[in-house]
Amino acid sequence: MDRTTIMLPPDLKLKVANHCRKEGISLGQYIRESLLKALDSDDVKLAGNDPLFLDNAVFEGSIPEDLASNHDQYLYGEDH
Repeated sequence: MDRTTIMLPPDLKLKVANHCRKEGISLGQYIRESLLKALDSDDVKLAGNDPLFLDNAVFEGSIPEDLASNHDQYLYGEDH
């Protein structure tokens, strides 16, 4: 393993240290597991596995370019 130094705000370091103590794990283990979880989550998003777009009851077809700005129209229809 390679050693890496990170900077944390004091309140975050205190929170994570307390969490690690309760879980009985080291800060390093917690950071490694958190990074792997975040990267796995990113891989799912990049793979197009977003639950919104996988649910055909909610969404059908290609992704409109104006989805963010007109989301109410897509969710509730023209009359909203």
